[in-house]
Amino acid sequence: MPMPEKTFFGRAWALLVVRLGSVLVVTLAMWVVVRAATGVEAFPPNTMWATLGLLPVNVLCLVLVRKFYRDRGMTLRTALGIQKGRIRRDVLWGLLWLVVLNVPFMAVVAGTVFILYGSEAPAAFATIFFDPASAVSLDPVALLVISLVAVVPFMLINAPTEELVFRGYGLDGIASRGSAVAAVFATSFLFGAQHILFAATVPGMLVYFIAFTVWGLCAALIVRRQGRLFPVVVAHWIVNVTMSSPAIVLPILQLAGAIPVS
Repeated sequence: MPMPEKTFFGRAWALLVVRLGSVLVVTLAMWVVVRAATGVEAFPPNTMWATLGLLPVNVLCLVLVRKFYRDRGMTLRTALGIQKGRIRRDVLWGLLWLVVLNVPFMAVVAGTVFILYGSEAPAAFATIFFDPASAVSLDPVALLVISLVAVVPFMLINAPTEELVFRGYGLDGIASRGSAVAAVFATSFLFGAQHILFAATVPGMLVYFIAFTVWGLCAALIVRRQGRLFPVVVAHWIVNVTMSSPAIVLPILQLAGAIPVS
């Protein structure tokens, strides 16, 4: 029996609320723990701790979205649009969408920073995306262990989980009882709102919100047009791996003596 549109719509909003609510709760919890353990009071907490906090959030959301799709008679493979014989082509599409998504994203980041800081924008980039006050000095071995626990699962499941939540079930569910345009804007806005808590500084929160809302808007339009999530997941995966892998590489280089321990 097909799921009523009202149920689909309600579950889509519930999934999005769970995603944003759990990110907020976990971020606050990580901040409290880090503050108690190290005395570092900067908020939001360092990106490494935010990434570690995303592990339970991603597991929860992946389990929940899998259940919701199964109740609709769909596997996650089907929801992602992974089709035998099309994977290579979809990977190539993902590489194209990586460029298409990053051009407006970077333009919005640069434009927002310029509006906020004017001629001082070049110098402001460092202070917006990295807060020395939030850094925690750790032994390279401890740093490597934490990075592996935080970053490896993040690389594997964050991209498909976020795409299934925002551009998959969330987007289709909201559109099921309303305008597809409204669904695109709602999920994009919430995607941007989620990333506020991943910024390094308070000014960075505004930059992240605007830039990731634009990313979400472009990604939603691509998914609606192409009819499959997987190419956008590929683009998202590449971004996640590129941005998070230095957290693993740095302690390895420190342990190898290639760079000094700070």
